[in-house]
Amino acid sequence: MDAEGELHIELQQQQDYRFAARFDNPVIPALITDEGAPLGGDAGPSPAQLLGTAVANCLGSSLLFAMRKFGNEPGPLRLAATVQISRNEQRRLRISNILVELHLGVEAGAVQRLDRILAQFEDFCIVTQSVRAAIPVAVRVLDSRGSLLHASPAQ
Repeated sequence: MDAEGELHIELQQQQDYRFAARFDNPVIPALITDEGAPLGGDAGPSPAQLLGTAVANCLGSSLLFAMRKFGNEPGPLRLAATVQISRNEQRRLRISNILVELHLGVEAGAVQRLDRILAQFEDFCIVTQSVRAAIPVAVRVLDSRGSLLHASPAQ
């Protein structure tokens, strides 16, 4: 989890809408971002895709942390984010909501303190809680059998 402070990211235009994003940790390689065709060249994820990735990744990390805190191993997690894009009243494209599904690699019965984990893990996800101030984010957690364990409506 990130501590208090600042994160610095620098983007350098490479060509048209393609940028190389560099982070303040030199160990992290540059990430190429781009807009989708026909505007861009599909050379990397778009800003909207990165936002969905950030929300899903943060929720997955928060769930993993909460599970391990209570002595659980969730198996390999699988995360899926759906970013809905629609037009606002001024006909401008906006992200209207995000749905994240977190799939555990184990059955619910194998998880100790599951109710407590599911009741609190979202509150510790800094990206999701920050994004929710402007964009509704719905979250669903399913176990390895596909049973729905948790669903929070878009907030």
